[in-house]
Amino acid sequence: MGYKAMTVVIEARDLTKAFGGTTAVNNVTLSVKERELFGLLGPNGSGKTTMIKILTGQIRPTSGSATVLGLDAAKDPIGVRERVGIIPEQETPPSFLTAQEYLDFVGAVRRIPDTDERAAWWFEFLDFSDKKNVLCKDLSRGTRQKLMFAQAFMHEPALALIDEPLINFDPIMQQVIKDYLMEYVRKGRTIFISTHILEIAEEICSEFAILHKGKLLHAGSVADLAERKEHLPGFFLSLVQKERHA
Repeated sequence: MGYKAMTVVIEARDLTKAFGGTTAVNNVTLSVKERELFGLLGPNGSGKTTMIKILTGQIRPTSGSATVLGLDAAKDPIGVRERVGIIPEQETPPSFLTAQEYLDFVGAVRRIPDTDERAAWWFEFLDFSDKKNVLCKDLSRGTRQKLMFAQAFMHEPALALIDEPLINFDPIMQQVIKDYLMEYVRKGRTIFISTHILEIAEEICSEFAILHKGKLLHAGSVADLAERKEHLPGFFLSLVQKERHA
């Protein structure tokens, strides 16, 4: 099923995921439109990673539904993963491949015709060409994160879902990545990130939602906060603290 310009590319309705006696995501309804840089915010353990895993078809919801680029994430998880880019919280390229071999593998799986050129661009852009023949198991965490960025964007997906995008990067590489993500959205694509780093979300996100203990506390735009002369970190903290004391 297709989707029109500026329409909803992620739609979660009454989404719930329970693990035993713990409800990680609790009746969440939210939508993300095309060309948004959307931030899912929350403290550690709030359900952000679980949401991304549901949206990318890695786990099935206990109840509710999620559609991504017009596809049901539970019914067609492979179709979703074919069309999106994914960067998990824990960077996990195969330990037995070199960085170059991993990108070659990704290119083959995704049937990218110019894999060599695209891989070479990413090695240069993220400044790790000297690591292309190093086994993934011997790469630093930051370099593995660079590699995961390359694999997620090599096929230039309409939508990318990224869990904690800047967690392993130094300040210089953080700026490179932030600029790339904002430019990617300006070109008409969509980015969905989860993070607990509120200053970064305020800087780069256009829309955001706040999760706390699996519940959706708020969804809105960063511009609306700015018009009210509020900053995202302060707004977030007051909302979460109010919920904790409710």
